[in-house]
Amino acid sequence: QVQLAESGGGLVQAGGSLRLSCAASGRTLSHGAMAWFRQSPGKGREFVSSITWLGGRRYYADSVKGRFTISKDNFQNTLTLQMNSLNPEATAIYYCASTPAREIFTTENKYDHWGQGTQVTVSS
Repeated sequence: QVQLAESGGGLVQAGGSLRLSCAASGRTLSHGAMAWFRQSPGKGREFVSSITWLGGRRYYADSVKGRFTISKDNFQNTLTLQMNSLNPEATAIYYCASTPAREIFTTENKYDHWGQGTQVTVSS
């Protein structure tokens, strides 16, 4: 069983930065792809970014490309999301997710383990 725990959320002004972390236990991250999703009030869960099991390929939603950076440390069993130039549209609960597959996906049904989420609020 995999347990994922996000941290690093908070309140930030527009234009600011936050760094989210996801700690994994129960299984190392080196054997599967990981991803970040987010969910704003009244909306469905939205893909943000994903990374392959070795970190060689990364994929971003168009809305965050150039501002967010995903990375993973298989030794530390952590996944991170560096978020820069934040805007109020980024306000959401951010979730990390994992899959045993080595390829990356953008749909949530491909991921079998999820964290509890961390709230990010961007004020204008």
